This record gives sequence, C-alpha cells and structure tokens, in this order.
Amino acid sequence: MQKLYKSVILFLLVSFQIGFAQRPTKPTSVEIYHQIQKLNFLGSVLYIAAHPDDENTRLISYLSNDKKARTGYLSLTRGDGGQNLIGTELRELLGVIRTQELIEARKIDGGEQFFSRANDFGFSKNPTETLEIWDKNQVLSDVVWAIRKFQPDVIINRFDHRSPGTTHGHHTASAMLSLEAFDIVNNKTIYPEQLKYVSTWQPKRIFFNTSWWFYGSKEKFEKADKSTQTKLNIGTYYQSLGKSNQEIAALSRSCHQSQGFGNTGTRGEEDEYLEFLKGEKLNDNTNLFEGIDTSWNRVQGGKTIGDILNAVEKNFDFKNPSASIPELVKAYALIQNLSDKHWKEVKTEEIKKIIAACAGLYFEAVADVQEITPDSPLKIKLEVINRSSIPMKLTGIGAIPTYETKEKKIIDLKNNVPFTETTSLNLNNTIDYTNAYWLNQVGTDGMYRVDEQEKIGLPDVIRQVTVGFWIEILGVEIPFDRKVVYKYNDDVKGEVYQPLDIVPVATSTIAEKVYIFNNDRSKTVTVKVKAGKDKIAGNVKLQLPENWSVSPVEIPFSLDRKGEEVLAVFNVSPSKEISEIEIKSIVTVDNQIFDKEKIDINYPHIYKQMVLKPAVANAIRLKIKTKSEKIAYIMGAGDEIPKSLQQMGYEVEIIKAEAISAEKLSSFDVVITGIRAYNVVNALAYKQKILLDFVKNGKTMIVQYNTLDDLVSKEMAPFPLKISRDRVTEEDADVRFLAPNHPVLNYPNKITIDDFKGWKQEQGLYYPSEWDKAFTPILSANDTGEKPKDGALLIAKYGKGNYIYTGLSFFRELPEGVSGAFRLIANMIAIGK
Repeated sequence: MQKLYKSVILFLLVSFQIGFAQRPTKPTSVEIYHQIQKLNFLGSVLYIAAHPDDENTRLISYLSNDKKARTGYLSLTRGDGGQNLIGTELRELLGVIRTQELIEARKIDGGEQFFSRANDFGFSKNPTETLEIWDKNQVLSDVVWAIRKFQPDVIINRFDHRSPGTTHGHHTASAMLSLEAFDIVNNKTIYPEQLKYVSTWQPKRIFFNTSWWFYGSKEKFEKADKSTQTKLNIGTYYQSLGKSNQEIAALSRSCHQSQGFGNTGTRGEEDEYLEFLKGEKLNDNTNLFEGIDTSWNRVQGGKTIGDILNAVEKNFDFKNPSASIPELVKAYALIQNLSDKHWKEVKTEEIKKIIAACAGLYFEAVADVQEITPDSPLKIKLEVINRSSIPMKLTGIGAIPTYETKEKKIIDLKNNVPFTETTSLNLNNTIDYTNAYWLNQVGTDGMYRVDEQEKIGLPDVIRQVTVGFWIEILGVEIPFDRKVVYKYNDDVKGEVYQPLDIVPVATSTIAEKVYIFNNDRSKTVTVKVKAGKDKIAGNVKLQLPENWSVSPVEIPFSLDRKGEEVLAVFNVSPSKEISEIEIKSIVTVDNQIFDKEKIDINYPHIYKQMVLKPAVANAIRLKIKTKSEKIAYIMGAGDEIPKSLQQMGYEVEIIKAEAISAEKLSSFDVVITGIRAYNVVNALAYKQKILLDFVKNGKTMIVQYNTLDDLVSKEMAPFPLKISRDRVTEEDADVRFLAPNHPVLNYPNKITIDDFKGWKQEQGLYYPSEWDKAFTPILSANDTGEKPKDGALLIAKYGKGNYIYTGLSFFRELPEGVSGAFRLIANMIAIGK
C-alpha cells in the first residue's frame, strides 16, 4: 500500500469555510452557465434577521439567481429557543438541526449562510430585554465582523428597527443592530482587533424589506406612501431551469422542517418592497446596485479578466462545456495577480469550481470508517478523474495551506481514466473532536462563547481532515481540496455520504436526564459506556456532591470492538435535605478521563450531526406526593414529558391518536396531550368525542399548549375556549393565585410561590384569552409593564371528570428538572381524587 509521503501526508485543516460531508455536486451545463454569469458579477447583498426561517427566500433567490449577486443571510441566532415538530431535541440540539436546515436552504436558493454568537433564549417581547440578555456589544461586533468579511454593497433588514414591542424582540434588535453597524463598520477605531483579518468596509445603502404584514393589512399597505420604497418584481421564470423564482424559494423554505414551514411554490409576477433607510439614495428604483460598478472593471487589473470571462459567457457551448477551459484557466491565472484580496479570494473559489465542472473533474477522499479516535490509523481511498479532452496532470497531493508539504507526482489524467490510490494516515492525538464548535465552551443564557475571531459566524461544524489535490491544466497549476468523508451503499438509498467524525476513545450516557427522589430510598442510575475504538478497558464512576452517596464507587469494564456498549448500574442515595444536584459520568481509560456524551442527530433532510455534551443528569431531592394514576400520553410536536412522568413513578403509555377508542382508554385514569397536538395530529379531529366522553365519565384530561393557527378541531375543549398569542416570557415573573383554595394548588402537594422559582426560558405561551364561565382560572402572571395574563391554567368540571388546559411550559421545565413544575403537574394529574 503506497503512502502519499513518509510522514503525515494529510493536513488537518481548521477550514474557515462551509465544510460538511455531502454528496458531491455534479452540475449540469445550465448550472455551469449560471455559475459563469455569477462569476461576471462583482456585487453583493447581505440580508439580516434574527432566526432561521426569518429570511425571505423569494428575495434571496431573486438576488442570487436573477441578479447574479453574491447573496448572504446573517441569522443572528441558530434558533435554539424554538419548538421542534420532527423530534424531541430542544435548545442547543435544536439549534444544531436548524443550522443544518439553513445550510440546506442556501444550497437551493444560492445564498451563503452566516451567524453571530447570539443564543436564541426564547421569545422576547421587546429589544430592550433582548439586548440585556444578549451581550449587545458582542453581537454588534459580530454584525460588524460579518459585514467587513462579506463586504456587501447593499444590506437588507427583514424587520423594522422603529417598531419595538410589535414583534419578537429578537426581530427588532436584529434591525437595530444592523442599522448601527452600518454607521460604524468603516471606522477603524471600532473593533480594531478584527482588522488583523479583514479591512473596514462601507456598504452603499441599507433597506428594510417591508410588506403589507408590517402595516397590519393589505388595504393599509396599498394606501401607504411608497415614495421611499423600491419595488422589485421577483416573479422571474428561469426557462433553463424550468422553475419560477417562487418555486425555488419554496423549496428553500421547505427545508425548515423542524418548524413546519413546508411551502408551496407559486408562479407569475410578484412584488417585493424595500424601504430606503440610509446611504446613497436611488434614482432608479429598480436597480439596487446603482452607482456601483459590478463588472470586472471594479477591481484594479480586472478589465482583462472581464474581457476573457465575458467572451466565455457569450461563447459557452452547452454541449461541450470543456471548450471554455483554456480561457477560464487564463482568467484564473490573472485573478491570482489581483491586489484586491477580497475579490481575489471570492472569485478564485468560484472559478475553480467552474473549471472542475467544465472538465468533469472529480475528486474524492473516502475514509474506510465513519468514526475514528485521535492517534488512530485511518485508511483513505483517493480518486481523481478528468472527463474532458483537455490535457491535465496530477502534480501533487498533500497539505493545503502552505503548498510546501505536498507529495509531488507527475500523473497524466487522461480523458475518463480514473486515478485511484489508497493511503494510510495516523491522526495525531491533538486533533479536535468533531462537534458544533459554538458548543465547545460554556456560554451564557444569551451568548455562545467563541473566542477565536476567525471562527465567529462560520455556519457549520469545522471538519479538519482534508486532502489537497494539485492539477496542472495547460501549464497552470491549480489546487483543489476535498474533505475526507465516509461513503457506503445502502440497499434502498444507494450511495450514502456521511461526514468523518473524530470521536473520543469512550463516551457515556446516563439513562435518564432527570431523577426524582421523593423519599430517602436509593434509585438505580444506569450509565451506558460506548467504545470509540477496539479493545479498550477502564472504569466508570459517578461524580456527586458529598451529601449524596453512590455504590459502588466505580465499575470496571472492557470492550473489544468499536461501537460496542456496556451498562454500568449504580445505586444513588439522596441527601436528607431538599436539593437539586448534577450527576456526572466519568470514564477513565489508560489514565485518560472522558466525560462526554455523544449524541447523534440523524434526519433525512439534513446531514448526520454528532454533538458532544457533558455526560450529566439532574437529580432532585424534593418533597412530592404522587398517586398511582395510569396515564395515556398522546404525542404532539414532540417532547420528553413522558420520561419525566415515569421518573415520578407513574405508569405511562404513549398511544397514537388513531388507536383511541373508549375501550382503549378504559384502563387509564388520565389522558395528556403533548404540545401542539391539536395542530399536528389530524386524527384528534375525529377522536375528540371519545376523549371528552372519557372526561365526562369521571376521568381527567390535560391538554398542553397549542397555537391558534391550523387547529385540527375547533372543539378541543368541552366548553368555549379561545387561544391567543398571550405568553409570559419572563420565567421569573411573579405568579399570583386566583383560586388559592382550589384542589390543584393543595392536593396532594401544597403549591406555593416558591414552586415557580427557577423556571427556565419562559413561564408559558399561547394562553387562552377568553373562556367559558365553566372554567376556573388558577394562576395569573405578566411580563413587566403588561396587563395580567390569567389563562395559564384553566380547569373545568365536565360530567364527573375534569378537563384542564394549560399553556405553562412543562415541556421545558420537566426535562430541566424544575422541582415546582413536578409538584404542580402531580396535582393536576391527581385532580378529583
């Protein structure tokens, strides 16, 4: 087996570009032609908003595909505070999913993706609160960094900076920060530490992407003064693609599956409006780039390049794209002499992709495993093929950044004759584990911590193992690079690509995330240890505070094969006093400590993701009384409440709505519907009578929050109930008892104000605003400066039983181990006893 060179021949690169394992792109002639058109346009637009799914994909697609502009989307957050319609992942794991959904969306609409370090901490009613929880200076710094790095000629805000309190506080804050950054981004005394990597920059103008929604109605918008607005007809039909701009945008929008934003494309003329905010005003309201030279004449030495590439575009042969290669190579060589560093880097990457596409030049570096540990041997199969008649040579393979450690080769790449080689590599023991880089350090409620300036804003996981290929084409040597990936054949899906993940030698997972101790008795805590490589042995132990005890102190284990797992069972005894603690799993192998849990996120619409988090669980010693109710749980959008209920000692069975019948429910005492069940479970529409009869006959039904849009049944309650958008976002807002003597506050646990301390993210959401007099409101609370919200917990007698509707965020509180939430839900379950 030949090695690329005697020492380490692959470079472990921290790549500051989108670097995720993916199915290789194989563009058609039409797609290549579109890339050449974009190569000839030197103008850029940056769209700025707060969350994944805030972006206007119609406008991004139009700017990228019709105007050929380099178009970026800066989402200040990764969407960690939202809900999840496709699984149970919340918080940072949901942020990982939504990050990948944005990356997939940009592949479709042609944009580029960026982020700041801001953490989506949940709904915020005004930008003042938002900027207090975020570190305003850091987020503003990140916006300035993104602008200096991307160098947009035009900035477009999704939201209105002048409307605090009328929409999500994150939304307004994103527009305010964008406008502030516009004024300071060209000042070299502001955030001067960035200028080691980028230069100052001044965008030409900034707009607000307004619409009728911001005016309250279409009628009001039609009557509004639009003299300062630019109207763009974004309904382009791309004949060569067979799609309208809106159809492309709908495909992009539909990538946001975790948020339920599947979208149907439209056709025909459609207008988008941009309100001018600052900068140089337009005389021609149809040309965003007025006054900006977007040709190659924009850069010194660019005229000759432009002449060559304009001729390439004009003479492009759709039947033989390789005919353009000689002129493209000439242009590539000239681009390397440009003094404008920004456009040199941007256009170098663009033209390299076009040259490879025109030649059918294909590179691949495939590992023999999907996961590997540091300091381990890795086999990699390399493939290079030139599928054109243009003479080419493979002149080197090796490290990318220095171009000095490559192994020189002289291999003729003849038309359609592949070059393959298998090599081996020992990864060094300092290589970083694969992880979402923004999760590597502990942040705050409002901010992720990323200390390295060059990493800030990068969209994706930084994957280090990379191969460089040097190709000589017509006397010009061009470097290409490819991430090392893993590939296998699936009998159903066919060729499947996955990323190469660097994993710890051992990882561990504590079976439950929350353990409830409501007496002095011990509980078993099970830890699953997984091997990251063959033949490991060591021990596992639990780390607890001194006033808690665990037996045995540690458990030895040995595992023969990578991927093999073993269970270690401990008995944990609680302290005598009420407390909330963290249990930590620690694995020791060869005197090395491993304290991470490995979480795999695998959905068909995004690439497989691996997340490393501390291997911890919460344990709560509290005074709580529960009865022996048997619970039927109907899942909605996805939550982990059933696990929490089982920890409390309840017998819980998850049932599908389609299986509901009077006979099926007869053995249960309580039915609980998961979050947004009446939004996403269509079968509830024709099972509602059975559920209400269940209550009427003396049982209890607890319905958790639903949104007011797209309810599958308007009669989800036995009495009139109107859901609103009311919510209490301040988790520490004072709670008042409206019915202090009601059983739900007194049996079997006495609920006090202290039970609402330590709640996470928000108290509740989508409270009813109107309800029948049959309901008794139990709680009242409100955010600062607002009127009381009394719809958090409503209880009605119906027949012999009890119907409960609640917007309280149990789906967040129980998995986080909030003791008061456990005590309250125990009382709700026991209502009527």
